[in-house]
Parts: sequence; C-alpha cells; structure tokens
Amino acid sequence: MSYFTQTRTPDAAIETTGLEKTYAASKRTAPMHALKGVDLKVPRGSFFALLGPNGAGKSTLINILAGLVVKSAGSATVWGYDIEAEMRGARRSIGVVPQELNIDPFFTPREMLDTQAGLYGIPTSHRKTQEVLEAVGLEDKANAYARSLSGGMRRRLLVGKAMVHSPPVLILDEPSAGVDVDLRRQLWTHVKSMNAAGTTVLLTTHYLEEAEALCDTIAIINHGRLIACEPTAQLLGQLDSKQMLITVDRDLADVPSEMAAFATELEGTRRLCISFPPSRVHAGQVLTAVGDAGLGITDVITREADLEDIFLKLTGGAKEAAE
Repeated sequence: MSYFTQTRTPDAAIETTGLEKTYAASKRTAPMHALKGVDLKVPRGSFFALLGPNGAGKSTLINILAGLVVKSAGSATVWGYDIEAEMRGARRSIGVVPQELNIDPFFTPREMLDTQAGLYGIPTSHRKTQEVLEAVGLEDKANAYARSLSGGMRRRLLVGKAMVHSPPVLILDEPSAGVDVDLRRQLWTHVKSMNAAGTTVLLTTHYLEEAEALCDTIAIINHGRLIACEPTAQLLGQLDSKQMLITVDRDLADVPSEMAAFATELEGTRRLCISFPPSRVHAGQVLTAVGDAGLGITDVITREADLEDIFLKLTGGAKEAAE
C-alpha cells in the first residue's frame, strides 16, 4: 500500500486528449512535430504496452506524463490528476523507469533508494528500502557503490527508484534492455505481482514477444500518431493468417498442382510452406491436398500470426520498437 493516501479511483489511470508536442526549430533542425493529437486511455489496473518504431513519439509521451517535457497542446491526466493543474498529485501517482542509466555513481543502492523516498516526503519508518532491494535482486549489493554495478544491475536499481513511493501507476521504458534472462524473469515476476495487486503498468519494449505475453492491451504509435489501441487478443486477430510448414517424404522439383488453391512455396526439396486464412480454410483441407498430391507427411509445424506481424503491417515494416 502506498504511503500516500489515494482518494481517487479513476477508470483511466492515464488519459490524454489531443496531446501534441512540437519541438522548435534550431539553426540545424526544422521544427519537429513529435506528437500529433494523441487520444489515449490506459484503464486502471491494466498491463498496457505502448509500442512504436524509433522516433515514433513514445518517450516524448512518457516524458510529458512525468513532467520532464512541456506539452504544446491538449491535456493529460495521471490517476485523475491533471499533469499541470494538479502537478503534485500527478507526480506522486506515477513512477517512471527511464531508458537512460542516470544514477549517481557515488551512492550505494540503499542510499539512493532512501534519498528517493525522502524526496517524496516518506518518513524513515514508512520506507520500504529493503523490500525494494529484494524485489529487484540487489540486496547483496545494497552497500556497494553504484559505479561498481553492472549495466543490468543499474537497470534494476532504476526500477527500484520508481517503486519507492508505491505509485498506483508504473511506467517502464525499456526496463529489460541489457538485463539477462534470469534477472528479466525475476523482474517480470515482481511487476506482474504488483499489477495483480492493482498497480497499473505501462510498458514500452522492443521485445515484442514480451509485450504479447505480458500485456492485456497494446497501443502502437507511429510518426506521432496513435494508429492502434486494442486488447491484445483482438489486435492479434486482425491478421487472418496462418502458416504450415510441411515436410514430405520425397524430393520435389516444384510445388504440386494440387496445392494451387493455397499460397505455397517450396523450401529446399522437401518442405512446403503454406499460408492460408484460418477463418476460411481449415488445416485439414491443407493436409488433404498434400495427400491428394501423393505425398507422405513426415513433419508438420504451424505458425500463428504474432505481434511482430501486426507491428510490421501497421508501421510499414519498421522493425525497431524502441525509441
């Protein structure tokens, strides 16, 4: 439970309306319209992904919510607090894990978390420094100087800093970048438990499979505009596509004529790669066609459309999801 008493339970943990940001021109650059009328609603209690290619506007949006960048137009609220008119409430309601490893090398993790808690006005008796250290796997490094920590440990320390005041909204901007597999699993276990307890989590990540596995809702931003915002299952259902990789029992020179009804390619001499819309074609029909061609099947692999397919379709092929 947060030290600060939360008197509000808004439907939207984060909400933006017509949010815009234009960076002024300089001697070397033209004006840049980073956000273009973004209307976004992050439901209270959700595990929400915000994805987009490099330069799409994700970090600008997060920095506006965190009070680090001043918006040009529109409105934004965090936990029902307007980020400008009710700045104190908005700041207390949010914890942000930035991409940059901006930590003081001469502080220990314990000192850093205690100092951060003090900045939020949390009395010593109410601080959860040891609990946070354990949550991010740094209890054995609690008294080591931050400059001696690895990149992954520094990343986890930033996660800890964002958690010290137990905010109802946690924003994770590429939190698992540079973190090894075991530590990433530990991090997500704790974040999922926080979400289950009611913390709203907004995640940006370039690991698309991570967003697909963790998040119940996914938004995609591109060139400063929100181009998708739907429940994960509904978004994945947009691509009516499935693939079957069928290995047959003899060499082939060409795709058999019996497979003409499907989009079929021959990979090597024995593997047929067949693409079809599962809403109109059943896998059994594909297998029957292979049998009609007089071929025996030695192996079958199926592949469903995943978030990467959706992302590439909506963003025009931009594969990078990190900003």
